[in-house]
Amino acid sequence: MSIVLRPLTDGRTYRRWAYLILGGALFVPYLLAGTVLLPIALIRVQATLGNITFVLFVFLCTALLVVLTSLIPAVRTVEGAAIRELLGGPLAEHGLGAVRSWPARSRATCWFVLHILLGGLVSTATLFVPPAAVIALTEPFVGGLNVGGLHLLAPHGWGRWAIPIGGLLSLLVLDYLVAGVGAGLARLAPAFLGPSQAERLAAVEEQAQALAQRNRLARELHDSVGHALSVVSIQAGAAGRVLETDPDFVRRALSAIEESARSAMTDLDHVLGLLREDAPTREADGDSARTPQPTLRELDQLVDSTRLAGISVRLEVTGELASVPRVVSREAYRIVQEGLTNVLRHAGKVSVALCVAVQPDLVELTMINPLGSPGPPERVGRGGRGLPGMRERVTVLHGQLTAGIDGNSWRINVILPLHAGHGARLDAS
Repeated sequence: MSIVLRPLTDGRTYRRWAYLILGGALFVPYLLAGTVLLPIALIRVQATLGNITFVLFVFLCTALLVVLTSLIPAVRTVEGAAIRELLGGPLAEHGLGAVRSWPARSRATCWFVLHILLGGLVSTATLFVPPAAVIALTEPFVGGLNVGGLHLLAPHGWGRWAIPIGGLLSLLVLDYLVAGVGAGLARLAPAFLGPSQAERLAAVEEQAQALAQRNRLARELHDSVGHALSVVSIQAGAAGRVLETDPDFVRRALSAIEESARSAMTDLDHVLGLLREDAPTREADGDSARTPQPTLRELDQLVDSTRLAGISVRLEVTGELASVPRVVSREAYRIVQEGLTNVLRHAGKVSVALCVAVQPDLVELTMINPLGSPGPPERVGRGGRGLPGMRERVTVLHGQLTAGIDGNSWRINVILPLHAGHGARLDAS
C-alpha cells in the first residue's frame, strides 16, 4: 500500500511537476511563434506554397528556432540548475557533461525538445484537470454541470456520485502521470546531458594525469626538502651539543645548514612553479624550465653536504656522468639523495659506500651501509615514503630496484636504462 501511495506523498513528485511546468512555460513562446507570429510574417509565402506545404514550412521554421535556442549556453545553464534543484536523479549528483562535440550538442537539443514537449502536455493537463475535478466534486450539490453554457442534468440515485468520483480519479491519474514522466526524465537525463563514454574516458585520463603530477610533486618535495631538513636537524642537534667546546665544528655545521636551506628553497621554488597557473611549458624530457633541477653532475655537492651531516660517504664513479640523459640523471640524483636521507634517519652517522656506474645503455646505482640500531628494515616498515618513492621513480623509467639486508649491511641496487625499451622489471625484497 505504501508503494501505491508513495507518488502522492513523495516531495520529488511535486518538484518534478514544477520542472515539467517550467518546460511548458518554455514551450509557450514557440507555440505562439508557430501559430501566430510566423504565419503572419510569412503570409506572402502561403500563396506560393499552398496550405499544407505552408503548414509544414512553418513547422520546420519553428523546429529550427527550437534547435538554435537550445544551442545557447544560457539555456544549458538553466537546464542544469533546474535538473539539480527540481528533477533530481543521477545527473543532479554528478553534474552536466561538458559540451565538446556536436554529438553532445545534438543530445542536448533532443533533451530540450523532449522537455518542452512533455512540459507542454503536462502543463495543459494541469491547467484543465484540476478545475474540471473541482467542478465535478460540486455536481452533487448543484444538481448538474454547466459546460460552456450548456446545462447538463446529473443522473439520479447513486449514479450521480460517479461524476465526483471520476473527478477525484482524474486528479490521481494526473499525479501518477507526473510521477511517472518525472521519474523517466530523471533516468534519461544522464544519457542526453551526461558525458559520453569517450568524454568519461578523457576525464579519467585527465584525473590520472593530475594524480601522477601530484605524486611527482610529492616525491620532489619529499626527496629534496626532506633531505635538507634531515641534514639541518642533525647538524643543528650536533652543533648544539658542542657549542661551547668545538666552535670550528659549529661553524661547519652552520655552513652546512645554510647550504641545505638554500638548496631546499631552490627545490621548493621549482615545485611551486609547477603548481602555478602560469608555469612555463615543459621541456622535451618532461621537466620544467623554470628552475634547473639537480642531476648526477651535482653528485659531488650532494655527497659533500651529507658528509657535513656526519656520514662518511665513499663515492666511486665509473663512466661519464655527463653522458646520462637529463631525465634519467635527474631521477638518479633523487634516488641517491633519498637513499642518503634514509641512512641519516634510520642508521645514523655510519659509513656509506656509494657506487655509480655509467654503461653504454644503463646507469647502475649501489648504496651499502651498516645496519643501525634498530636496523633499517624495522624503521622502513613503519610506512615511510622513502623506499616507495624510489620504486615510483624506477618504475617510471622501466628500471629495476632491489633493496634489503645483505649480511650485516643494508643494500640498495638500482638499474636505470638510458633509453626507452631497456629493462621492464621492478623487484624489491
